[in-house]
Amino acid sequence: MLSQINSLLDEYTAWLRAKTNLRQIEDWVEITTPYLDRHNDYLQIYVKREDNGFILTDDGFVLSDLKSSGCNIESDNRQALLTLTLNGFGVHLSGDALEVSSSIKDFALKKHNLVQAMLAVNDLFFLASPFVSSLFLEDVMEWLDASDIRYITNAKFSGTSGYDHRFDFVIPQSKSQPERMLRSINRPNRDRAQSVEFAWIDTKDTRPSDSRAYAFLNDMDHTIPSNSISAMKSYGVRPVPWSEREHVLEELVA
Repeated sequence: MLSQINSLLDEYTAWLRAKTNLRQIEDWVEITTPYLDRHNDYLQIYVKREDNGFILTDDGFVLSDLKSSGCNIESDNRQALLTLTLNGFGVHLSGDALEVSSSIKDFALKKHNLVQAMLAVNDLFFLASPFVSSLFLEDVMEWLDASDIRYITNAKFSGTSGYDHRFDFVIPQSKSQPERMLRSINRPNRDRAQSVEFAWIDTKDTRPSDSRAYAFLNDMDHTIPSNSISAMKSYGVRPVPWSEREHVLEELVA
């Protein structure tokens, strides 16, 4: 199993490096990543040298794009969720820009965290128009509470690669069930599926051997791509369409 996981990690990092492009723009370097935004354009971040380290930023793209699409993130509740999400990746706001500072030593980790934060924020608020009273993450949390499922929110674990990975909820081990790690995905697609898969295969060897990973997928507003479902299953992540959440209730409540 260990050799298989190492092989998967090697394949992932090779793909990531091969699909990453750089471009100099005055004092900044534009990094085009292989991850897609909701317009199916590649996510880009910008890096500038600062003192003994670097500033990494999305230049305000994610929040500006959501706002221009009519997504209201100004309420106290949504601002709190935004802050909670960013804190989970060690990323902060500078105006509308998602930003993080790094040293030379932790550059790769901070770049990884910024890209994951961009994906998470976009997924958190996508389709959340001013008339939508709740977000998918809130819906999952309310269902867990209503089902009397105990959990820890916004848990971060270090993987074998050295990268940190955040899970929305972790249900501690009980007498009858192992540790269960949950991610909520509002807009299931290839990149969000890959993000969960990498987080799981990178952290599973650092967690108890019987730990499980679940991905709650919002199928109320759109159809879940079948390849995302099959990919998660192949990497040991159990995909749970929101319309079928009651099927896993007994596994989570114990």
